[in-house]
Amino acid sequence: MVTEFHSQQPPGLDQPAERPALLAMLEARSLALVGASKREGSFGARMLTEAAKSAAKPVIYPVNPRYADIDGRRCYPSIADLPEPVDLALLAVPDAALEQQLTLAADHGCRSAVIFGNAHEDQAPGPGPQHRQPGAAPAVAAAPSLRRRLASVARSAGMELCGAGCMGFANVSHGLRVMGYVEPDPLPAGPVALVTHSGSVFSTMLRSRRAFGFTLAVSSGQELVTPAASYLSYALGLPDTKVIGLILEAMRQPDELRKVLARAAERDLPVVLLTAGNSASGRAMVTAHSGALAGSDGGWEALVRYYGIHRVGDLAELADALELFALRAARRTPSTHSDGPSPLKQERRWATDVVRGIATVHDSGLERAHAVDVADEVGVAFASISDTTKAKLEALLDPGLLATNPLDVWGTGAGTRELFAGSLSALAEDESVDAVALAVDLITELDGDTAYQLAALDAANRTDKPVVVLSNLPGAIDQDAAVLLRSRGVPVLEGLHSGLRALRDLLEHQARAAWKEPASPRPNLPRQKLARELLGRSRYTGAAQLALLREYGIQAARAERVDDADQALAAGARIGYPVVLKTDEPGIAHKSDVGGVILGLGSDADLAAAYADLAARLGPAALVCETVPPGTELALGVVGDPYLGPLIVVGAGGILVELIADRTVALPPVSDEQALGLLAELKVSKLLAGARGAVPADLAAIARAITGLAELASELGQDIEALDINPLICGPASAIAADALIIPR
Repeated sequence: MVTEFHSQQPPGLDQPAERPALLAMLEARSLALVGASKREGSFGARMLTEAAKSAAKPVIYPVNPRYADIDGRRCYPSIADLPEPVDLALLAVPDAALEQQLTLAADHGCRSAVIFGNAHEDQAPGPGPQHRQPGAAPAVAAAPSLRRRLASVARSAGMELCGAGCMGFANVSHGLRVMGYVEPDPLPAGPVALVTHSGSVFSTMLRSRRAFGFTLAVSSGQELVTPAASYLSYALGLPDTKVIGLILEAMRQPDELRKVLARAAERDLPVVLLTAGNSASGRAMVTAHSGALAGSDGGWEALVRYYGIHRVGDLAELADALELFALRAARRTPSTHSDGPSPLKQERRWATDVVRGIATVHDSGLERAHAVDVADEVGVAFASISDTTKAKLEALLDPGLLATNPLDVWGTGAGTRELFAGSLSALAEDESVDAVALAVDLITELDGDTAYQLAALDAANRTDKPVVVLSNLPGAIDQDAAVLLRSRGVPVLEGLHSGLRALRDLLEHQARAAWKEPASPRPNLPRQKLARELLGRSRYTGAAQLALLREYGIQAARAERVDDADQALAAGARIGYPVVLKTDEPGIAHKSDVGGVILGLGSDADLAAAYADLAARLGPAALVCETVPPGTELALGVVGDPYLGPLIVVGAGGILVELIADRTVALPPVSDEQALGLLAELKVSKLLAGARGAVPADLAAIARAITGLAELASELGQDIEALDINPLICGPASAIAADALIIPR
């Protein structure tokens, strides 16, 4: 079993110089426990008990005016009475006392604090109009809330602050326990650094009994001062941190979060993320489709794509992914068991360069078919095995069973260990197979049979590739068998959906190219100046909006602004028939919704009649535009996220923009290769590729439009509330913006 241990990391290595108090918090040598108690079962008693279990042996000062001593330790009436400033103050007091106690800690020179309580907002609303007397002065603005005041106290004193509304933290590498609830002793040690906004998840993960342990586990709560990024920065300085687990409901201090995610990506550390709540990227003005397309989750999606994060949908997926990545990262000592894998194989077996697919072995035909359905749903490919592999399998299988992948091997039940181990090994030897799974119900065998777990261990000892057990029903798992397998480096994934998703994440991570921060293009200052001039004019004319797109290399339909019939006819002659007539009246964002787009005008007479109708219904301002050749329609957009800045949105265009949720979201800059990757994720990618005999679209031209839009977002993102290109008409030799909507900030 994994145990709590002391890290050999030199103090402060890789720590940001601007946060020296962070080390004082996470490696505290002295603790003030405000609210410590003798009362058995109370929070104050548990807090003291947990701190006393710390292997780092910090100096502990109980603080409570009710006691002279607690468990043989002198108890002080106040922080102000302590004989020295402490590294860390634990505040287990009611919300009403928090500000006073934190102020005392700050005044006494404490370098950091943990606030377990919720710090409930105490700001009372000011009197409304119904309470004011005629002629009375307006109500004075309410005082800052308790949380704001606590943050101000800590920042003014240069203190780090964990919480409020948190469960504390466990620095397993250093041997420090700062918690108010009873947790395992020793704590599970391992390669995972965990930061969670949820205290319940914090305890759940510490007690999960899965095959992963922690260097650092933090319940960061409301992060009034110290954000998740700071804890992660510290954890990345620990040599044993190989995997990061994040459970977040908001992006706090996003610039710092991006820096630490970049460091993790550069070091090829898997980051597994579970989110809750919304990122607010959908708050962009509703008149722009891009804001609706990005939705409330667009910021998270863009962040995940940019840094290669593995995003999971629930705690079951989180646990399976962490177990798989943790055992991948493990560097185990030589096993004393003859059937255990050697340390060299344990390290080598996880190394591969190209994702090809998985192979699974089943003892049920129905469960095999079900696994195929689920794998297709979650996007896991089964490898196409060779004729040589099929021949090896045929030599093992009972008559009538087919040598396929996935493989159903159940026959007479004779020689189960040898049959399953041989099948797993044969599949693992196939070049096209990246990982093999024994996909069985790992139930307790009432006759004591251990053939399944021994078969998995046999196969793991014969191959350098990942071998896992994939159980269908978590509640039926034989825990003794799971412990045995995990202790020998074989993950037990506790669900078909969650396990297959974890395998997908593992294989994608192994195939990933080395990550480097994309280079942002240097601003083109002359272009920026011209673009801002066009942006100013774009409030009044769609022609300026299309011209702005051209400055960034995006093909756009020729268009001229007109205000009377004569100007319309002159523009039609210059552009060339057939033309399109559109309203250009300010305030009309979606022209087609009000009958403001008239297509296929082939002559002066057609244009004159159309203009007369349009001007009478909507006003004289109009655009005369060239007719763009037909093609598949996309929508491109820029939407401002309050946490991450401009996001690039790529989706199905035309009328489909409101009918199907088909879009991808990315952070700029975007390369040509990344742009093609965004297109490949869309449902309409089949149309772009030429489905049902259609002529394929010019993907290179579409990619240039996306990269050009990303450059525009990088240079003008602070000037734009939202931008839509809809439709971008994608033909066999071009990708042309037929219409645009730009909302300046």
